[in-house]
Amino acid sequence: MTKPKVTSDARHRILKAADRLFYQEGIRAVGIDRIIAQAGVAKMSLYNHFQSKDDLILAVLVHREQVVMAFFEERVIRHQKKMKNPIKAFFAALRDWFETPLFRGCAFINASVELAHDHAGFAFARDHKERFRQFLKELVQQAVGRAASAVTPAIFLLVEGAIVAAVMQGRPDSADVARDAALRLAKQS
Repeated sequence: MTKPKVTSDARHRILKAADRLFYQEGIRAVGIDRIIAQAGVAKMSLYNHFQSKDDLILAVLVHREQVVMAFFEERVIRHQKKMKNPIKAFFAALRDWFETPLFRGCAFINASVELAHDHAGFAFARDHKERFRQFLKELVQQAVGRAASAVTPAIFLLVEGAIVAAVMQGRPDSADVARDAALRLAKQS
């Protein structure tokens, strides 16, 4: 009866170690042996859970999506209590993310740059962006109603650009610039 818990714990440690290393150093720069050492598991344990590094990459991206979405959902709710406007709340959450220790951009953008277009992780990253766009659209809809369909694509691009700018410039203020532009777009709709 203890084996499933050990297996689950080992899988969790592998995912956490791979997620941290992939995010900080890049998917292709990190080898399996490094993940095994960081996770404190045997090589066989890793391969009992993941058939290959490609399977691990996909599992890490699935795990990362859960973490990212939970972060944004919690932060938007928290900020909406103060500022009411869901667009402002979203961009406050975005800035919070930019200010987190070890922020290195979007794991899904990073993965899509590193992975071949036929890789399952690339497909997942692309699909994640569509799910994230839908999350954003629901917030924009709260603010502008039916006009959300027309303005969400532009606001989404502002978000993506702000992420890249925050990484490249090493500052969180791109969230504020994107927020101001998004609010102008929402007001015009």
